[in-house]
Amino acid sequence: MQQTHVKTRFWEIDTMRGVAICMMVLFHTLFDLTFLGVAAINVSTGFWRYFAYLTAFLFVFLVGVSLTISSAHARKVLSTRAYYVKYIQRGLFIFGLGLVITLVTWLIIGPWFIRFGILHLIGISIILSIPFLRFRWINLIAGLLIILAGVVVHTIRGPDWLLFLGIHSPSFYTVDYTPLLPWFGVVLLGIFLGNLAYPEGTRRWMVPDLKFPLRNGLVFLGRHSLAIYVVHQPIILFLIMAVTGNWIL
Repeated sequence: MQQTHVKTRFWEIDTMRGVAICMMVLFHTLFDLTFLGVAAINVSTGFWRYFAYLTAFLFVFLVGVSLTISSAHARKVLSTRAYYVKYIQRGLFIFGLGLVITLVTWLIIGPWFIRFGILHLIGISIILSIPFLRFRWINLIAGLLIILAGVVVHTIRGPDWLLFLGIHSPSFYTVDYTPLLPWFGVVLLGIFLGNLAYPEGTRRWMVPDLKFPLRNGLVFLGRHSLAIYVVHQPIILFLIMAVTGNWIL
């Protein structure tokens, strides 16, 4: 008889991803209001800049945590070849969505278009993470080293074809930029915590099943985060332009 395995979802992870979605929608709404000239909000420095970094950190960190849980289940039911194919295809699919975002933003905002944003990062990171998914402390060390390397690389200027590593020309500007250095290090930190807290895809420690008013909504958002990420910006822009009557497209 063929055995089947049901993947377990953990409400706390979906909830945190839902929180990150809400933070992302809030920040992008403020950014779009500024970009369209509706409001003068400084989103490039100060509080809102750090808010954006925290939002990206949550997303990317949870990618690593989720990968450990998903891969633990996948290893139980897939051959080695099928296991690798699954995550390579998944990474290429998300990277492909990033390329769609690149094309759309190039058509709409021209020179500020997204060349290596968070979807590009997640797609490539899923593929690069495959050999790391079985390790724990190695990922903590490697993650911290990559983040440190990102801090150093951030000061280096070079040709834009290296921007995926964090190296770019002085004139480079984009509305979303999350290079592998340092952000792949954040993925590895997530893998470290995932393997520590969810070994073999199961909770190591008891987590209280907390009930609070927004929980179901946040869990729903967290479970559909990729789809929401893809469609939220057009919706925000449409609503702003509909309310203000400023149709720039």
